[in-house]
Amino acid sequence: MDVVFAHRGRVVTGSDLAMIRALIAAHPQATRRALSKHLCAAWQWVQPNGCPRDMVCRGLMLGLHRAGLIALPPPHHRPPNPLARRRPPAPVAIDRTPVRGALADLGAMELVQVRRTAHEPLFNALLAAHHYLGYTQPVGAHLKYVVYAGERPLALFAWSSAPRHLAPRDRFIGWSVHARRHNIRFVAYNTRFLILPWVAVEHLASHLLARMTRRLSADWQSLYEHPIYFAETFVDPERFRGTCYRAANWVHLGNTTGRGKDDQTHRANRSRKQVFGYGLHRRFRELLSEVR
Repeated sequence: MDVVFAHRGRVVTGSDLAMIRALIAAHPQATRRALSKHLCAAWQWVQPNGCPRDMVCRGLMLGLHRAGLIALPPPHHRPPNPLARRRPPAPVAIDRTPVRGALADLGAMELVQVRRTAHEPLFNALLAAHHYLGYTQPVGAHLKYVVYAGERPLALFAWSSAPRHLAPRDRFIGWSVHARRHNIRFVAYNTRFLILPWVAVEHLASHLLARMTRRLSADWQSLYEHPIYFAETFVDPERFRGTCYRAANWVHLGNTTGRGKDDQTHRANRSRKQVFGYGLHRRFRELLSEVR
């Protein structure tokens, strides 16, 4: 196979390149966005939920253009970057009366998935105000949860698409590079877990983690039309010991290198994180190693 270019796991061969050049020539008035949609349709390149992989396709075509392999039309317009100019979440006023006592004293608790709901601003504001890492808008597939006892928020969970390369996880699963590229969408990353600072209830964190992992795959399936087979997270050992994850039967997989995903120096530039993982399906290794 004469591969001439690769982007995000998608390879472009010489025949693919000829086809893309012919597509551009056949649509001389099309914008870059329109051309990427034409290419997605020609390749039948879609996400698991059926939507075109338009943004990835645009990145691929831009990479080909910058490499001098194709000639794209000039940009039609340059929209402002909403992430660069995003306003921080507005503070919210809620009851901060201390919550103490035993787990059983809390009564019924509800985990509410709040992404794309009226509760999402509350999640954003509480995370921005009380998590040591603050709030950043997730990119890609993600879910947000607020845990309520009655009408009072107790805790927050945030989940997102998993990092593409994570050596301790990849060794633990034992999948091939090809299988990882194909199946990384079946792994979810717990980016934030916050018990609100006025809540101090023994065993609450591990209890909520256990409940969260029992429903995560079904909720992901509902929104993104595919399940989750494995969950992972990072724990900063300079701040935490990962006690609640261990108590909820998560496995310590190893440590990060401390270099970050875009490192070019091969030297640690941040604290090394502990990597914890949890299989959401008894056959998670087999399922994540399959390539259909």
